[in-house]
Amino acid sequence: MLQLLILLALTVTVLLLSQGRLTLFRKRLANYLKSLAAVLGLLVVLYLTATGRLNWLLAAIGIGFAYLLRILPVLVNYAPHLAQLWKRFNTDKQKPQNAHASGKMSAEEAYQILGLDAGATEEAIIAAHRRLMQKNHPDRGGSDYLATKINLAKKTLLNR
Repeated sequence: MLQLLILLALTVTVLLLSQGRLTLFRKRLANYLKSLAAVLGLLVVLYLTATGRLNWLLAAIGIGFAYLLRILPVLVNYAPHLAQLWKRFNTDKQKPQNAHASGKMSAEEAYQILGLDAGATEEAIIAAHRRLMQKNHPDRGGSDYLATKINLAKKTLLNR
């Protein structure tokens, strides 16, 4: 029962932290849940030590250590790539998601998004928009952000 509570506390904490949009209340809640999970973990270790059933935990730690030693060469080999991906992931999270929420986009950017050359015809703009929306529509698993950019690009070019 105690292990289930620890697992639940850790799961809730990870879910809150993975959202990336924690308000002050949620940050306080996450800190509280982390503290609670640490205290519960310590209580479990003390309980297992007192009852003489700590051997399964030590075995799990040993298995984890052996696995870590086995995967360590692979991690060292891919460390530069992983660091680069992590850095790119963090910088992408810091960029504002609605950069064009005001509805302003340059014609150059609109042509670039639709994959057209400057001075394209209205039919070419509509065809490029249709082609991209078929691939990137949110109802078909596409991104809302990309669909918004594609729609804004079409609107910008047709309203010049």
